[in-house]
Amino acid sequence: MSHFSAAPMRWPVTLEHQHVQLAPLRYIHRRQWHEIRSRNAAWLAPWEATDPTGKNNAMTYGAMVRAHNRDGGNAVSYPWAIFLQDHATTQLVGQMIAAPVLWGSMRSTALGYWVDQAHAGRNIVPTAVALATDYLLTRVGLHRVEINIVPDNAASLRVVEKLGLRSEGIRNDFIHINGRWRDHESFAITTPELPLGGLLSRVP
Repeated sequence: MSHFSAAPMRWPVTLEHQHVQLAPLRYIHRRQWHEIRSRNAAWLAPWEATDPTGKNNAMTYGAMVRAHNRDGGNAVSYPWAIFLQDHATTQLVGQMIAAPVLWGSMRSTALGYWVDQAHAGRNIVPTAVALATDYLLTRVGLHRVEINIVPDNAASLRVVEKLGLRSEGIRNDFIHINGRWRDHESFAITTPELPLGGLLSRVP
């Protein structure tokens, strides 16, 4: 069932489906990344993870790229940028990370993501989630992928509903978001639950 027989297991990893590409963030994307993050600050703020100590631990762009390459190379995360391929152009529109990647008896990870508001509602995130999940479960050999969502994040709830991920209930005070501890609803899928054709078969 795997779509990824030719895809590498070790970082760097690039995945594509139709108009969506998952690929490593590079130094050449610095200007695009800063422009998108600045323009989307208010759009993303309600869902952004924050440090409960109040410290600003934000990395510089260069440090973030180096950390992504290091962690990807050590197989403790899969940190992708989301690109939209439209005709002859490839445009940065968001990020997705599978982290932490837990091996041993668990073989699991959690997906987190954000997307440019200007490109929301275009099936980019469902496609990216399905693409990453299919790859992680069928090629990398993980057993479980989960997504944790603040219950009032309607856009993300539509993503997991569209893909048919199983709800596992509420985790109280799970992640510090936008300055306070927030409950999250957990959704998951395991390898035996993958439909024929993978999650990509559920993307319209």
